[in-house]
Amino acid sequence: MDELLNRFVEYIFIEKGLAANTLDAYKRDLTKFFSYLEAQHIDDLKAVNKDVLAAYLFYQKKKSISPSTIARQIAALKGFFRFLCLEDLLETDPTIYIETPKLKKKLPYILTVEEVDTLLQEPHGLEPMQLRDKAMLELLYATGMRVSEMINLNMKQVHMELAFVRCIGKGNKERIIPMGSYATKCVKEYLEKGRPHLIRNPQETTLFINHHGKRMTRQGFWKIIKKHAKKAGINKDITPHTLRHSFATHLLANGADLRSVQELLGHADVSTTQIYTHLNKKRLKEVYDQTHPRA
Repeated sequence: MDELLNRFVEYIFIEKGLAANTLDAYKRDLTKFFSYLEAQHIDDLKAVNKDVLAAYLFYQKKKSISPSTIARQIAALKGFFRFLCLEDLLETDPTIYIETPKLKKKLPYILTVEEVDTLLQEPHGLEPMQLRDKAMLELLYATGMRVSEMINLNMKQVHMELAFVRCIGKGNKERIIPMGSYATKCVKEYLEKGRPHLIRNPQETTLFINHHGKRMTRQGFWKIIKKHAKKAGINKDITPHTLRHSFATHLLANGADLRSVQELLGHADVSTTQIYTHLNKKRLKEVYDQTHPRA
């Protein structure tokens, strides 16, 4: 089963171009499924039928796993068994009887323009890591990149003279995003006065360096944004994605068209971008309730 799992992951990486995080999640989900089969003394995938799958999903739901995680696990199972059928390792796909649950999209948390200003002004020192933190926060809000996209940036992807960044997103798709004057200034200052003091290997190509002289991690950035939000007195539950959500919402609130925002965010489907229009409507309702004398 381990060999089949590796072949499946290789297949979806090449054929589907899924992001590394998705590949890792699918691999974990299927490993858990295999462990369940082993506990049930099922050692042949041909013995897996709709009843076995239903029992497994019921077992997972009893563990209070979130609906979104269950939906992803079902997607992993469906993809894996479709792959087995394509490879002629199975004659029938037992997952055709499983329905993927429709998830209610939660509106993401965003910061107001004032809160963003407060957050971005918080790293204000001239120490290398303060310059780095400010450059990262400014760049993330200026471009709307995913955190994984930002921390994977290399030096050659940032064009200072023309003030744009060449971003590699999901499915290995490239997009060009303008940086804006504030982010360009901060990144320039970091490159001149911050990064040279952080690198340990002169051949290092990574843009944002951690205190070990290596590429910044998602967890590392999560700690950084939490630290600066706390210092800035922002009590909202900020995640590494908060600035991306705020970027999109603020653009739409100021008249940007949906297709342009979709392009900047790197969404394959415009329906994914439309969630930010709902945020604008919610914000308008809040403003109305707070300001209209007869609200």
